[in-house]
Amino acid sequence: MDLIEAMRSQPANRFYKPDPVPTEVFHRAVDNARFGPQGGNRQPVRFLIVTDPAKKAQLAEWYMIPWSAYYEQASSEEAVALTAESGDEKATKAVMSKSSVVAANTFAENLANHPAIIVACADLAETHPTDTDLDRLSIVGGASVYPVVQNLCLALRNEGVATTLTTLLCLFEPQVKELLGIPDELATAAHIVAGYPEKPFPTKLTRHPVEEIAFMDSFDNPLTA
Repeated sequence: MDLIEAMRSQPANRFYKPDPVPTEVFHRAVDNARFGPQGGNRQPVRFLIVTDPAKKAQLAEWYMIPWSAYYEQASSEEAVALTAESGDEKATKAVMSKSSVVAANTFAENLANHPAIIVACADLAETHPTDTDLDRLSIVGGASVYPVVQNLCLALRNEGVATTLTTLLCLFEPQVKELLGIPDELATAAHIVAGYPEKPFPTKLTRHPVEEIAFMDSFDNPLTA
């Protein structure tokens, strides 16, 4: 499919058909995704595709621990926001946000039933973070990891497979690594739920306009057409 179409119709999918994704589909997707850019061509990314019901059930159990806490807080905040006057822009956004949170909760509660959970791993020794001495969280190492992860999501979209990327299970990295036999030198960078979407892919996604996220030379000069 057209690359731009894939980029514009690849949301975090919350609802999946129970149909398994064939092994050859995953193979083609990884075969294409592996060409993503990475520092020094060190190729630190590894993918583990989990379809075993018992293993997915355990991953789902761990996932629900942080998700339940987040969902409770988010639901409380949305209830407060919805007290705004009818027609108010904030109230409208709150309704949209609440719908998204409810869908995400359904997704979480059914995590074990989704066709596959792909664990994206990275050999951190093969990344080269240049921001470790700054007084903030180091994120540069991800530049050798997440482009390949996004490539995989796009490659699966090309196959008609929907995805959702989440990092909540990274909180349980030691347990996940033990459960799945992940080598010691690898870190878990993300988990990607993959499967055929229950509903057709969207034709339009809501995102901030270009002028709010891109600028020329300084942040007081929005990028315009």
